[in-house]
Amino acid sequence: MWKEYSKGYLKQNRSAGVSVMAAALLAAFFLSLLCSLFYNFWAYDVERILLEEGDWHVRIAGSFDREDLELIRGFSGVDRAEINEGLSEDKTVVELRFEDMGDVYKETALICGKLGIDMADVSWHETLLSRYFITDPRDSEPPLLLPFFAAVLLVLCVSLVLVIRTAFEISMQARVRQFGIFSSIGATPGQIRLCLVQEAAALCALPVLAGILLGTAGCAGILEAVNRFAADLPGRHEAVFQYHPAVLLVTAISAVLTVLCSAWAPARKLSRMTPLQALREPTGLQLKKKSRQRILGSLFGIEGELAGNALKMQKKALRISNLSLTLSFLGFTAMLCFFTLSGISTRYTYFERYQDAWDVMVTVKDTDLADFSLSEQVRKIPGVRGSISYQKADGTVLPGEDWFSDRLVEAGGYKVLAGTESDGQIPSQVVVMDDASFLEYCQQIGAEPGVWGTVVLNRIWDSTSSSFRERAYIPFVNEEKETLAMGGEDGATLDIPVLSYTEEAPLLREEYEDYALVQFMPLSLWETLPGQALDKDRDTFIRILGPEGADLQALDEIEKQVTELLTPSLEVESENRIQERLTNDQMLQGAQMIGGAFCVLLGVIGLAGIFTNTFGFLRQRKREFARYLAVGMDSREMRKIFCIEAAVIAGRPILLGLGITVPVTVFMTSASHLELSVFLEEAPFVPVSVYGACIVLAVALAYWLGVRRLTGSDLSGCLRDDALN
Repeated sequence: MWKEYSKGYLKQNRSAGVSVMAAALLAAFFLSLLCSLFYNFWAYDVERILLEEGDWHVRIAGSFDREDLELIRGFSGVDRAEINEGLSEDKTVVELRFEDMGDVYKETALICGKLGIDMADVSWHETLLSRYFITDPRDSEPPLLLPFFAAVLLVLCVSLVLVIRTAFEISMQARVRQFGIFSSIGATPGQIRLCLVQEAAALCALPVLAGILLGTAGCAGILEAVNRFAADLPGRHEAVFQYHPAVLLVTAISAVLTVLCSAWAPARKLSRMTPLQALREPTGLQLKKKSRQRILGSLFGIEGELAGNALKMQKKALRISNLSLTLSFLGFTAMLCFFTLSGISTRYTYFERYQDAWDVMVTVKDTDLADFSLSEQVRKIPGVRGSISYQKADGTVLPGEDWFSDRLVEAGGYKVLAGTESDGQIPSQVVVMDDASFLEYCQQIGAEPGVWGTVVLNRIWDSTSSSFRERAYIPFVNEEKETLAMGGEDGATLDIPVLSYTEEAPLLREEYEDYALVQFMPLSLWETLPGQALDKDRDTFIRILGPEGADLQALDEIEKQVTELLTPSLEVESENRIQERLTNDQMLQGAQMIGGAFCVLLGVIGLAGIFTNTFGFLRQRKREFARYLAVGMDSREMRKIFCIEAAVIAGRPILLGLGITVPVTVFMTSASHLELSVFLEEAPFVPVSVYGACIVLAVALAYWLGVRRLTGSDLSGCLRDDALN
């Protein structure tokens, strides 16, 4: 009997079945797409980490002989233990890989305890381990990025469950009286639940299967699009579509459980009603407590009142849709505003600031400037207009009496500007330049050429009277001082002769500390200092200027020739200014695409709920509008009610999103010390307007289709009592 009844009902009420099938198809599609994308992005990130950082779990530094190495390999959980020759300088570095990542921290502690190794000499591959949700149990602030994305995925899946649940609840709510009659003639609650769940399975089997296949295909298409978009991005490896059986299992189980839970909850509620409750239950939308809609009523009259009450009746069903649309529009606008501000800030503080400071930068790994002998050959490369080879070091200056400038004292002193409790030791950044470049720099600033002293950049940021965006500088030290006292090895003091004081730094792509004394030192003077006097960088840098107005091709050619000159004997990394700008723009566009796709996904989930709600409530709203016709309302007034509802549903997320985004953007602009007019010149008005218009048009389409089906049906028959059909 139940089989025949379900067949007959589904044939005669196709609209209810179509709304449920559409909701199941969309939910399965998005579940499959989200799970596949999450897995593929995770797999790509793991591949990137393995390629860039290596396939190891733990590194232990110490003194190891062959017996120690065999002892480590003998531990039951150790899969591999090898010496890293490249890192083994003062101490031998052993890289371990474990069979079970979950035991990494426990097994490492056992190994160190057995060999008597200090835990300070142990480093874990935290980036790789965190991708498997493995964190240091002693870490009070473990990495939360991947758990955050997993939580977002879970929230989206719950939203999809609620969309399908709403579709089933609407469909079943329209049949309350029918099942009340069945219950009155002897149908048990279990039979009613089984009937409704069987209907759900029959309606959703094919849509769920199709949704899973479409979602998987959509993931493969997205990865292909990402590969094409980022094909020219340097240092990126191609993403390969992967589909683990566990992903299919999780997707299928999630989709099936989503459908069953969505159908079971309203079916359980329906089956627990007594026959008398079911027969007395109104078949149309009813307000539990009527209230006046003052705003809509004052703006649109009686139609506004009716539309407001209708929206209130659908409030629960529309909750997820409203939330999804609000988060979608808010996230989209906030993301665009953030990237716009970030782009302006990056352009001002990096690209435009260092526009003329460099064309090609080369980093010579693990090489002291004193051991680098190719500076002159680099200058002779065709197209090179200028070149500086330099190395960086850090130290401390010991200020003496009357050491600070009068202007600095008037501004409150070093402690006030730097926000420190003591001015007994001043941090100092030292840039060691090759002698030829240093002599050119001396001529540039009008100092007497020589390699016997250092040049002091005599300025400090006056943070009390200027912002970091437009900095005002004042003299740092008294220029009458002929030497600088610097802290040396074992508490000794080094007296560094000062060749000149200046407020002009050489053209280098360097960001100097705000409250450090910066000095530029020739290599000849540097070599006279004790070996461990200053903490020097391990790498040497080469700043190269190309021809005036050089294009990407010219800089690529210079970069290629420099690399060919250095690579036979040295490990180098290089970049050029134009390619760096293009790469930065591509990365921003990629981030915007990913963020935008996520916002669109939220919006589609919300719109799916609105379509489901609009068509699902169609039968119940027939009775509502039949009553309006009976009291004299014409079709124009009915359409006005629908237009008001659509405007409220579409306008609410837009107004809420703008209401939050605008003040937050104003605050961020002010915090960045940017003029609001600068942001407004590049504000994303067009994409935000287009996205808002898409939301409005999609909601309008849902209501237009609903009105079309409603006005094309026989409304007078809805005022008669329900039949079993």
